[in-house]
Amino acid sequence: MSGMQVAPYQEFAREKLGFEYKNIDYLVTALTHRSYVNEHRKSVTEHNERLEFLGDAVLELVVTDYLFRHFGEPEGILTSWRSSLVRTESIGEAGKLLGYEPLLRMSKGEKKGSERARQQILANAFEAVIGSIYLERGYDDAARFIQQHILSKLDGILESGSWRDPKSHLQEVSQKIDGQTPVYKVLSEDGPDHDKVFSLGVYVGDKLMGKGSGSSKQNAQQEAAKAALAAYEKRKSA
Repeated sequence: MSGMQVAPYQEFAREKLGFEYKNIDYLVTALTHRSYVNEHRKSVTEHNERLEFLGDAVLELVVTDYLFRHFGEPEGILTSWRSSLVRTESIGEAGKLLGYEPLLRMSKGEKKGSERARQQILANAFEAVIGSIYLERGYDDAARFIQQHILSKLDGILESGSWRDPKSHLQEVSQKIDGQTPVYKVLSEDGPDHDKVFSLGVYVGDKLMGKGSGSSKQNAQQEAAKAALAAYEKRKSA
């Protein structure tokens, strides 16, 4: 890439990451999706999946180390906290807030993809950016980046209880309040087989407590459970 082409990447690094890359190719590659390489085979040969692989490992180590050193909870609870911090939705949102989406290199088709696909691309790129920081600056700088953009969310996750599995939590709440176990029912299935969207409702007794949609029945159940928990919270505060 020419100096003019890499300038926006260095500007992003200065403003958002707090340093300039000696090897700007690390960052450019971190923000290059496989689909872009497929469209530009003659000029681009590397996409971000290897950096994503590296960044994922660094992210998990930093988060695990922090939780181990700062909390005395059992392994199962720490695992749930870690999962909430590093799940696709969390790191995708962190990537969105960081603002690198305009710099992502991907195919025209991917640019027109679904919201779910875009979130996955943002999340993968976030892990790749971690990998690029690790290669460029080392572990400590990568850890500081993760502290700022991921671990800073921990207090909110603990306060809201969003780290808990929604289905398990809902079962506890519904049995305690209504003395009944929630039941999930498919309301609709839309889209082609390779990109199907399921809509489910969760019922407590005969009452529909929440609805949710997702790319699988499991995901839709989780979303429905979240909606039902919110309904119980609303009932409690009424």
